[in-house]
Amino acid sequence: MRTSLARIFKIPESGVRVLAPYVGGGFGAGLRMWPHVILTVLAAREAGRPVKLVLTRPEMFTSVGHRPYSVMHITIGATRDGDLVAIDADGVSSVAMEDDDYEPVSLCAAVSYACPNVRTRDRQVRLNIPCPGSMRAPAEGQGNFALESALDELAYDLGMDPLELRLRNLAEVDPLSGLPWSSNALRECYQVGAERFGWSRRNPEIGSMREGRWLVGYGLAAVSYPAYQVPCQARASLHRDGSAFVRSAATDIGTGTYTVMTQLAAESLGLDVARVRFDLGDSDMPYAPQAGGSGLTGALGNAVHLACRRLIGEFLDLVRDDADSPLRGAGLGDVTVSEGRVHLAGAPEQGEAYTDILARHGLEELSADGRSTPPQPEELGMAVAGAFGAKFVEVRIDPDLGLLRVARVVSAIDGGRILNGKTATSQIIGGTVGGISQAMFEDTATDPETGRIANATFGDYLIPVNADVPDLDVIFVGEPDRATPIGTKGVGEVGLVGVAAAIANAVHHATGRRLRSLPITIDQLML
Repeated sequence: MRTSLARIFKIPESGVRVLAPYVGGGFGAGLRMWPHVILTVLAAREAGRPVKLVLTRPEMFTSVGHRPYSVMHITIGATRDGDLVAIDADGVSSVAMEDDDYEPVSLCAAVSYACPNVRTRDRQVRLNIPCPGSMRAPAEGQGNFALESALDELAYDLGMDPLELRLRNLAEVDPLSGLPWSSNALRECYQVGAERFGWSRRNPEIGSMREGRWLVGYGLAAVSYPAYQVPCQARASLHRDGSAFVRSAATDIGTGTYTVMTQLAAESLGLDVARVRFDLGDSDMPYAPQAGGSGLTGALGNAVHLACRRLIGEFLDLVRDDADSPLRGAGLGDVTVSEGRVHLAGAPEQGEAYTDILARHGLEELSADGRSTPPQPEELGMAVAGAFGAKFVEVRIDPDLGLLRVARVVSAIDGGRILNGKTATSQIIGGTVGGISQAMFEDTATDPETGRIANATFGDYLIPVNADVPDLDVIFVGEPDRATPIGTKGVGEVGLVGVAAAIANAVHHATGRRLRSLPITIDQLML
């Protein structure tokens, strides 16, 4: 934001300061600068006074993006034993007349399964519409629905358990590079998720499962979410009172960035979390990327980790030739930290507190910067893995009224190292609700004569309420990822992907109807 405004108004970046300490659910809308921001700055410059701009709900529908319309044509070839031999996928998506938003909806077909022959192609169609933009899980949210629906259809054509088909074609190495994964617990996601869900109780015959008048369907979908990380910077300072201050110009869009970075910094410095303050949302702080692509925790977390490690190194440099220090001559590899002290590994008694080192050297604080860079597969000898997941869904359908109800959702997720179980689980729950919304509710109606969005209020644009969402079960499996020091993967978007496909596949199991467009509506289900 700072860089863009500086260029537009032809002023140095030092003349622009952006403050965003709290951002409500952004989920893609905050990844780019929209025209109303420029207009607000322009108005303030012309008026010479502070200007506040608030958008109405209808204005939000036209000014901050929407998920692109997309169509995907997919052909899958397999042996009678269920081995994939070819995947051909074509994606078409919408873009505004003058815009460069791009979402390759067919890409997931190239990276999700082991298949010797894969061709994907994406093209865009320019339309007179408001600029599309990223919504949670851009491209993957659309492409996965087509791919996993097609896989499910193939399983029925082969007379094969949809779970067995996916296990049989699991990509043990990265399909694009052939390199081993830095981590991949998708098989465990299938196994643990199926056991928790009770997949073995599924009667494979279509329409065979009932509860009273309701048809019951079981559906499954898998997710191989791509890894994303960009450079990031952070600064860590330790004060003479024993407290730490860590900061970076990131944003928290409700994902828990404040919380997990405080925890990570406390762990890295060996401090109680109450002694650590983490701050963000100020462009004067060290550079950080956008909160998007499920990439901020990894990029920022690695930068915070490195800043804290370098800060410990600064303390060791300070006492390197200090005859009064038991840490004299020690390097980073020789020490560990705990309870506000640096001490020799395996010898807690041979160390001293940060506060004592600062006091003895007459310093009020010591600071260090950390910079993270994306891991490079060619250097690691591994393909950098994103999150993996398996989604199991049970639906109920009233055959006379066409009512569709989601009864249960089990999400088994390989998210690498989970820094905070509560916030990570909340991300998957929120994403799952978004997936239910994508599958059953959300649909933008455009007036064909004027091009205006005709349902641009929450009275007309449907989203789930509590009554539409069942208890959601989330399980994390797998180990810390080997590609980065902190071992995390992004979990912000993997929660949504696969839910719509699993619901549609469950609908097919219950009714025999293969629905290939979203949202699924009552008229499609009236038998």
